[in-house]
Amino acid sequence: MSGSKPIMRLLRLREFPIFQQLQVEERLLRDTQCNWCIINDGTAPPSIVMGISGKPELLLDVRAVIQDQVPVIRRFSGGGTVIVNSDTVFVTIICNRDAVPNLSLYPHPIMRWTEQLYAPVFEGVPGFQLREHDYVLGSLKFGGNAQSIIKNRWLHHTSFLWDYDNIQMQYLKLPSKAPSYRLARPHGDFICRLKDYLPSRDLFLQTIVSALQVHFIVQGSTIDDTGQNMPSKSPRTTKILTSVQLDSFLTDCNPKV
Repeated sequence: MSGSKPIMRLLRLREFPIFQQLQVEERLLRDTQCNWCIINDGTAPPSIVMGISGKPELLLDVRAVIQDQVPVIRRFSGGGTVIVNSDTVFVTIICNRDAVPNLSLYPHPIMRWTEQLYAPVFEGVPGFQLREHDYVLGSLKFGGNAQSIIKNRWLHHTSFLWDYDNIQMQYLKLPSKAPSYRLARPHGDFICRLKDYLPSRDLFLQTIVSALQVHFIVQGSTIDDTGQNMPSKSPRTTKILTSVQLDSFLTDCNPKV
């Protein structure tokens, strides 16, 4: 702690592979005691990211994913399924229990606190709110969230849609457990692009940092500071699904008679 605010280490990345980012997140959550924020401005190559319990055969057009060789990542945290690319902005907050005063370490209170954190970022943009587990403008989703909570630490990961590719969205099926406000709308009628509402991507990123500075003393860090190449103290659960594994899900969808 320094003064009245806790210290938060800020790691700024650009087009860092999302698989490696998730590995870094898992390490920082489990193996460090610092507060962290990771901002990754885009990622390459385009990839599909699923929650730890996601079932590809129910969430993806598995045949198209295999044919187009799209990487499929099963992350260590919960949350839904997204396809991400260079137009996705990732922000992950990792904190100790006492970093946010009076915050209960349960999903809904953490979500509500992040809504307050991001409110200044969208000042002047009508309709910003947390709706169920998503950030929305009115009834249109622009941010999906995933969380992981352990004994004295928590992680909140957001994928912000600065822009998206309609064709890539076709890899995703309409999930059976969709938010009620979705009303079975296809992706194109359910999500929106932040670039249509905010003046610039750089300003968006800077206002996120400014919002963090209200609550934390923000200190810059580098990828080397994360110890990503150090031996792990605990098992890692973020994995890339192999083509063989994906093919098995396809086979399960089409059993032989």
